[in-house]
Amino acid sequence: MRPSVLLPLAAHVAVVARAYGVPCRIARDDAVAVTFDDGPHPEGTPAVLDALDAAGAKATFFLVGEQVERRPELAREIAARGHAVALHGYRHRLVLRRTRRGLADDLDRAAALIAEAAGVAPIFYRAPYGVFSGASLALARQRGWTPFLWSRWGRDWERRATEGTIARRAAGRLAGGDVVLLHDADDYSSAGSWRSTVAALPAILEAGSLLGASWIPLTHAT
Repeated sequence: MRPSVLLPLAAHVAVVARAYGVPCRIARDDAVAVTFDDGPHPEGTPAVLDALDAAGAKATFFLVGEQVERRPELAREIAARGHAVALHGYRHRLVLRRTRRGLADDLDRAAALIAEAAGVAPIFYRAPYGVFSGASLALARQRGWTPFLWSRWGRDWERRATEGTIARRAAGRLAGGDVVLLHDADDYSSAGSWRSTVAALPAILEAGSLLGASWIPLTHAT
């Protein structure tokens, strides 16, 4: 299989992610990381932030530029509460369908918006749908960003996902060093899906506490 065929599998196959140098885990056995894609969202993001505060947990938010443009105050609030802001592109579109120039413009526009709104420049990048292209990896690394995937997910974007299924998938076999993928927004997924994520979040965070692990942002992972 050609690299262009293998890259989309990186979201699901750890060995492929390793082959392209895209981490799925953090190098700490005493910590775990929860990440949220697709925000900020006017309802989902504040609810997630409150749940994280209640548990004393810190997270990483992979923000979409067009959503930050609509709600810069939420990006600012994420950073103000001690969480990391990261890059998920300006438009939530599959990068395999983008030209290199178009993708570069998309990434630079999103990074500038996030930095201006949050007051801190993103240093981590996750492609929409977790599907990287060779161009997206090269562009990210040229800009000093670290591409990052995940080792656990709640599949919380699905229409049939429930509080229980999300918690079991995300934390049923949680281990130190895991990176959990969740979503604080429903702009690109099933309407209202963030509500099930918020409901599942206390159980997920408690699973980390039962391990004796701290929930940390990716910026604190080394």
